[in-house]
Amino acid sequence: MRIEDFDLELDPIPGAVPAWRGEADAVQWRALCQQVRDTGGRLLALWGSDRRAAERGLAIHAALIVRRGLVWLTCQAADDGYPGVADIFAPANRMQRAAGDLLGVRATDQRDARPWLRHGAWPDDEFPLRKDFNARTRHVNVPDAYPFVRVEGDGVHEIPVGPVHAGTIEPGHFRFSILGERVLRLEERLGYKHKGIEKRFEQMTLAEGARLAGRISGDSTVAYAWAYAMAVEGATAAAPPPRALWLRALLLERERIANHLGDLGFLGNDAGFAFGLAQFSRLKEDVLRTNLELFGHRYLMDRIVPGGVARDLDETGAAQIGAECDAIERAVALLHKIYEDHAGLQDRFMATGIVTPELADRLGLSGLAGRASGQANDARVQFPPAPYAELGVKMATQRNGDVAARVQLRFDEVGESLRLCRLLLDKMPKGPISADVPDAPEGATGVGWVEGWRGEVFVALETNAGNEIRRVHAHDPSWQNWPVLEHAVIGNIVPDFPLINKSFNLSYSGHDL
Repeated sequence: MRIEDFDLELDPIPGAVPAWRGEADAVQWRALCQQVRDTGGRLLALWGSDRRAAERGLAIHAALIVRRGLVWLTCQAADDGYPGVADIFAPANRMQRAAGDLLGVRATDQRDARPWLRHGAWPDDEFPLRKDFNARTRHVNVPDAYPFVRVEGDGVHEIPVGPVHAGTIEPGHFRFSILGERVLRLEERLGYKHKGIEKRFEQMTLAEGARLAGRISGDSTVAYAWAYAMAVEGATAAAPPPRALWLRALLLERERIANHLGDLGFLGNDAGFAFGLAQFSRLKEDVLRTNLELFGHRYLMDRIVPGGVARDLDETGAAQIGAECDAIERAVALLHKIYEDHAGLQDRFMATGIVTPELADRLGLSGLAGRASGQANDARVQFPPAPYAELGVKMATQRNGDVAARVQLRFDEVGESLRLCRLLLDKMPKGPISADVPDAPEGATGVGWVEGWRGEVFVALETNAGNEIRRVHAHDPSWQNWPVLEHAVIGNIVPDFPLINKSFNLSYSGHDL
């Protein structure tokens, strides 16, 4: 789709990625979303905002991916709500429910109107993202008796798992309907990690927000910090030096490598192969220790800031990373062969947790999990921010859509990220690593869009006077992918759920802002 194809006036949003913004009425809102879907576009994010101070009421926003880039589409909600788009974009269902919980702006045709994030933590008639909500008020937590869907029939049983788990993972409730050990249905209930991050942003300046952005999801701190910095730089017309952009890409690829190594180990462990966990954990630990030594933080928090980066890399450090890349490549190649030749692993991986390309497209599966099911989407390739356009990123894809495909994709992406790290080190320009960030005008907007290791991380920013934040919406690819996990487990046995779940490895923190 061309931007010119929209029957709507769109204004360009300055920044590192091609983006436009426009306002639509209720009829245009539905029609344009349908047009995007019909021409191969996707929904990246959906959220709401309170614009009543400017006499513009409550609004609903969508970030839509089209062939030329990203469109930020806004629709002012009427008193009775706005037209929902969950029938057009399946992932919109939970996003619309979250907007209803947080802002009180509701889709008029929402078939599933159950609360998603509220959990009885605030009254039905109060909404945390409205400007008149007092964030310091304490409310009595009232259990909300969430109406799970029940599956009935001879021999059907329910297994509730969570929300508190035996391991050190974050809380989430999974309710299985089973016949024997075969899963007939899985229903998720998330939102237990809700931290009020988007409300907290509204009490910060642009500079203060950078620290919070990097802590939205600890395993994706680089992706979120870069997306936030990108949004601030677009809103303020700041231009990071070239060296800073190359260093950002290096940090992002190291974050991708570390997470993929960790996942490959845990996937082996969930299939009963503890050797794999030990070996990949060792490799991940090496990466994290090098991060601490060279950049001052194991998970690279606060290394990316608006205007650039906070830590440079000297020639000795570059040589150390290069040598580490060589060592990891050799070890991963050997472990890849062991995984492929291990009959027990392959028996557990293959044909387990299948998401076909057709189902992935219909449900909007994104990121790594989407690419394992034939969805060839990678922002580093299709909409590359600097310096990715100069690197020739090779997108890895699979079509089988099972655990084996998601495992193979991780192996492929580790190899590509190692190649990219070497290229970044070899071609990195000299010069400063940061630039001044001008004051933002009131009412400025910016967007950040970064391909993190899990998938597309998105940040939408609106400013107030005095460099203060009016609204930040941060979006994790897990919003798209959690619902697909419910489908992937159907027909499998209960003991395969941990393996299938780990093969997606979705975020609770990034989902429960």
